[in-house]
Amino acid sequence: MKSDSVTKGMQQAPHRSLFNALGMTEEELNRPLVGIVSSYNEIVPGHMNLDKIVDAVKQGVAMAGGTPIVFPAIAVCDGIAMGHIGMKYSLVTRDLICDSTECMALAHAFDALVMVPNCDKNVPGLLMAAARLNIPTVFVSGGPMLAGRVKGQKRSLSSMFEAVGSYAAGTMTEDDVREFENSVCPTCGSCSGMYTANSMNCLTEAIGMGLEGNGTIPAVYSARIKLAKHAGMKVMELLEKNIRPRDIMNEKAFLNALTVDMALGCSTNTMLHLPAIAHEAGVNLDLSLANEISRRTPNLCHLAPAGPTYMEDLYQAGGVYAVMKELTKKNLLYTDLITATGKTVGENIAKAVNRDPEVIRPVENPYSETGGLAILTGNLAPDSGVVKRSAVVPEMMKHEGPARVFDCEEDAIAAIKGGKIVPGDVVVIRYEGPKGGPGMREMLNPTSAIAGMGLGASVALITDGRFSGASRGASIGHVSPEAAVGGPIALVHEGDIISIDIDACRLDLKVDDEELARRKAEWKPKEPKVTTGYLARYAKLVTSGNRGAILEIK
Repeated sequence: MKSDSVTKGMQQAPHRSLFNALGMTEEELNRPLVGIVSSYNEIVPGHMNLDKIVDAVKQGVAMAGGTPIVFPAIAVCDGIAMGHIGMKYSLVTRDLICDSTECMALAHAFDALVMVPNCDKNVPGLLMAAARLNIPTVFVSGGPMLAGRVKGQKRSLSSMFEAVGSYAAGTMTEDDVREFENSVCPTCGSCSGMYTANSMNCLTEAIGMGLEGNGTIPAVYSARIKLAKHAGMKVMELLEKNIRPRDIMNEKAFLNALTVDMALGCSTNTMLHLPAIAHEAGVNLDLSLANEISRRTPNLCHLAPAGPTYMEDLYQAGGVYAVMKELTKKNLLYTDLITATGKTVGENIAKAVNRDPEVIRPVENPYSETGGLAILTGNLAPDSGVVKRSAVVPEMMKHEGPARVFDCEEDAIAAIKGGKIVPGDVVVIRYEGPKGGPGMREMLNPTSAIAGMGLGASVALITDGRFSGASRGASIGHVSPEAAVGGPIALVHEGDIISIDIDACRLDLKVDDEELARRKAEWKPKEPKVTTGYLARYAKLVTSGNRGAILEIK
């Protein structure tokens, strides 16, 4: 046991004296020490119930013969951080979460871990930590929020942001907005659509690190407490069998995750997080694989913002396992892989049933024959850009229009809400990438403003930043190389024609090579927006979006 180095032998008497100070008994110290990484805080709605989840995990660990010990992980609420300097601090926390968990787990010689995340960056951050540490680990999240209701219709946070755009367009009153404000987020939990948090929690099941229901059981359901107790018990089984994260998260498991991602229509942010997790697991996940997988994977779900269904509906329909069972009808998954259940993928999903073919389309009747995400390349994105294809209206799958160029998010929002963006335009927001932001802000405010102003079927948005899972429309993010390093997006001039062909996976600037070379020769880097603190250090180490925005010592 790893914990023997702090609990056994005469040399460890000083260590035991400190455990005595914690009130620990000899019996507890003779059991495996299981770290429970709690992302509980009082600022993130998806985390306000994690104290109860953690207590249930502790009970499960203790029932199975372990000693549970809680330590914290930070988490940022992307919704609260949206649209101001706070959003620069969202993606960057992924690495802080991973690094701090590594520090705590190794400094205190834990034998196993249970990760208790829920929202946005602490799910991938803890998955990265699990892969890096490679000690037996199970994930159990806090669960999704129930959908709100406005005038009898289910609504969610994306509806709220779009309501602000509708108010700016004069199509909604202040009282209308207030009704949305008081109704769209009715319970604790990760916001109720297939946004980043729910996408990553679902993929935790798909990749084999979470138990059934981890991505879909609503936060307020008692089944979530039972799941947490089972997670605590299960980690003790994994410890006994010595099943570790890298046994589970191998190359084939990541291909399974990409396949389920395409079927569910997950957030574009998964294209940042899966490569970063794979990197920690020693797997090279080339994003070019995403289009290959998308070509053969049907899109089976249209959850908000792509459609009218929500996470609670996916749960009632059979959850992630039911989606996976559908995919096996076309032999699209590796089913012989070991998972955190102690069983294989095939054994896990053997009894799964699709209980609602309107929420989870059968493979014979998909929303589309291709997956929910697409990776675009072209002279405007030589490395890549990413779009949530399943959330794009048909008339915008192919689009050509003049560039409207902005060097920060705030200027773009002012132009959109000021009525300066017209049908046909292609809004370009640059210098918002991992280095240029720094921190690669989400662009939910401008995409929601476009939708709320009634321009969702006629205006595209391109950025080297990224999008919230709540964004919809022809929103192409992660354009790499980013503007801050002289990528072609830095060379776009106002009025240049941009061509988008999502089916062909192309993103091109209709400017000849000679002119682009001239502009490149004249381009000068901008002064860093932040020169002190964590963001400045992050900007020096971070790589491009197509590599998952991982940190790398040059």
